[in-house]
Amino acid sequence: MDPERGICWSSSKKNSWRNTLLLAYQSLGVVYGDLSISPLYVYKSTFAEDIKHSETNEEIFGVLSFVFWTLTLLPLFKYVFIVLRADDNGEGGTFALYSLICRHAKVSLLPNRQVADEELSTYKLECPPEAKNSSSVKNLLEKHKKLHTALLIVVLLGTCMVIGDGVLTPAISVFSAVSGLELSMSKAHHEYAVVPITCLILVCLFTLQHYGTHRVGFFFAPIVLVWLLCISALGLYNIILWNPHVYQALSPYYMYKFLKKTRKGGWMSLGGILLCITGSEAMFADLGHFSYTAIQIAFTFLVYPALILAYMGQAAYLSRHHIYTSYQIGFYVSVPESVRWAVLVIAILASVVGSQAIISGTFSIINQSQSLGCFPRVKVIHTSDKIHGQIYIPEINWMLMILCIAVAVGFRNTKHMGNASGLAVMTVMLVTTCLTSLVIILCWHKSPLIALAFFLFFGSVEVLYFSASLTKFLEGAWLPILLALVLMTVMFVWHYGTIKKYEFDLHNKVSLDWLLALGPSLGITRVPGIGLVYTDLISGIPANFSRFVTNLPAFHRVLIFVCVKSVTVPYVPPAERYLMGRVGPPAYRSYRCIVRYGYRDVHQDIDSFESELVARLADFIRYDGSRYEEKRSHSGESTDEGGLAVIGTTSFSGPPAYDIEESVQPESVSIGFQTVESVGEMMEMEPIGLKRRVRFMLDERFEMDDHVREELEELIAAQNAGTAFILGHSHVKAKQGSSLLKRLVIDFGYNFLRRNCRGPDVALKVPPVSLLEVGMVYIV
Repeated sequence: MDPERGICWSSSKKNSWRNTLLLAYQSLGVVYGDLSISPLYVYKSTFAEDIKHSETNEEIFGVLSFVFWTLTLLPLFKYVFIVLRADDNGEGGTFALYSLICRHAKVSLLPNRQVADEELSTYKLECPPEAKNSSSVKNLLEKHKKLHTALLIVVLLGTCMVIGDGVLTPAISVFSAVSGLELSMSKAHHEYAVVPITCLILVCLFTLQHYGTHRVGFFFAPIVLVWLLCISALGLYNIILWNPHVYQALSPYYMYKFLKKTRKGGWMSLGGILLCITGSEAMFADLGHFSYTAIQIAFTFLVYPALILAYMGQAAYLSRHHIYTSYQIGFYVSVPESVRWAVLVIAILASVVGSQAIISGTFSIINQSQSLGCFPRVKVIHTSDKIHGQIYIPEINWMLMILCIAVAVGFRNTKHMGNASGLAVMTVMLVTTCLTSLVIILCWHKSPLIALAFFLFFGSVEVLYFSASLTKFLEGAWLPILLALVLMTVMFVWHYGTIKKYEFDLHNKVSLDWLLALGPSLGITRVPGIGLVYTDLISGIPANFSRFVTNLPAFHRVLIFVCVKSVTVPYVPPAERYLMGRVGPPAYRSYRCIVRYGYRDVHQDIDSFESELVARLADFIRYDGSRYEEKRSHSGESTDEGGLAVIGTTSFSGPPAYDIEESVQPESVSIGFQTVESVGEMMEMEPIGLKRRVRFMLDERFEMDDHVREELEELIAAQNAGTAFILGHSHVKAKQGSSLLKRLVIDFGYNFLRRNCRGPDVALKVPPVSLLEVGMVYIV
């Protein structure tokens, strides 16, 4: 792993085979923990009540055939060979597919189709042929806004089901592992022992989350590796000992015989069979931490063979031991008694690793949803300074723990938990299939017929399993549907309210010239210090600040309007993060800073952010000062919004305006500056970059323009006087005449969420002593 950026290498061309194999080994504990423990509960869930196997073994062989082909078609063919290639600059997951689609077609409902978002040199799109670029599917999607909403609903549905899986997977994994105790005690004692032990393990698992997985993560890969070798050895042992001819069941003919004989019961049992692919989505979701080649090698050469051997071994044992009670059809019944306790311990450890992976994935996808304005603000804690993406969300952690324990206590059996988990898993896969089909057309520029073939082939398999899961609605499948409805309502209400607030700000913004023209009548004064005014706008003055000034006519000597934006790319390079410009002429000492973060970027703490912001502003002043006279001579008048420039970690030719406290480190950037003269026209500057941590001090030995020196001196004096963070504290109301549904969404739903979620000061990590909140009522 790269200790500086905290992420794993993602390009197989730059890595040796040794590094690729190391990444493949590391992926075992992160990616395959959930998938590898599925043999614990697949057969038990399948044979719960719907079917009984007879002396002919047709049911056993039919289930094995279904498991084999399901593992082959979906995780191997669909994910490993196709979906993993639909990455967003190395990142995977539902939001990665959505952001990829949004950058190739104007279908996003978020305000992110602006120059401030699109002009990222690292993610510039290749210009496809015009014929391909203007495909009928793209034109259809862009033309109808209802399709934009439908696409967002599909994405939110997949996201909610992933979160629901974060509730169900820890419960079923730990419960199934602990259920091995059933063979060592009576059924009555077993029922009283398994649930408390499961709850105790779950409480310990969630209690330790705040320490971060990096502290114990080095144990994860060895545990999963030992578990995979264990189930492989047990599978071979059972095959050789009980039925060497079990390989015949891999023929798809046995699937036909199975359905022909069992009919409706066999179709309903598919809800248990599909659990064999639980955790497959993690291969794509965790792509950003590993390379495509590493994940492909780990699954193809280790995980896939181990799972096939494990299922064949269980089928071989059951084919010679015709057991008719689901109580005895489990993983542990095929484990020799001499090693049963050792296997039980390894299984519990593997289930904890698998649960840890899905919990971390839930934190990650909620953080992405929050970054793109689709989830209420929560406190995100980064548990590792070196490893990127390891986060902890306290309120989500405790809510997951309560729900997991409720599932374990409420269901008390693998069957109902399996029904619930299966529906969640298959819904996520269907969403991935739909979004990948659009990627094939819009991003890969393939024929719609190829996308249709992909959708029909894999979609038909997934719809078959999905329909079987829906039949278990009253037997546990209602839970993920209920969770998804609640979560989708919360996410859609928050997204709708956020968009309406932005539109209100956009329509009620004012110009600085208009505001300062009121100065003589209001008696506006400038006080020492820096005022950071947070806003969602990339131009103009937000209405809440203008009303604040008209009622309290004073603001800071240096005023910076800061817009923190999340853009539909995974990461924004530091050299392209800050987009700087002036608000009015230089004498106003008013600036605009647009700070861009990707949906997987780590937001800086406020101290380093403030220092970096002032450093970039000083760079902009020196850069803009060299071209101010030229601009004024050409234009002859001032404008409210000056030019915007991408100010990266770049050194200027000429005298520095700061001392370097730490050693200079090279920063690889693809472009140093991009200047926006009219927030539309881009002009490329010299691509040079140095990463610095700065403390300002003017050096008298070097010459610079008087107006630049004076502006920098005022900036230094303002920084020494202190910084105030000015945030809006809004109350949103639906305007008169709005529909009942809109009033419910805005007046009740959005305001309830806003009052009960974290404030913007917590999300931005603003210290309370420097916070100044401006209240305002938004009529939307």
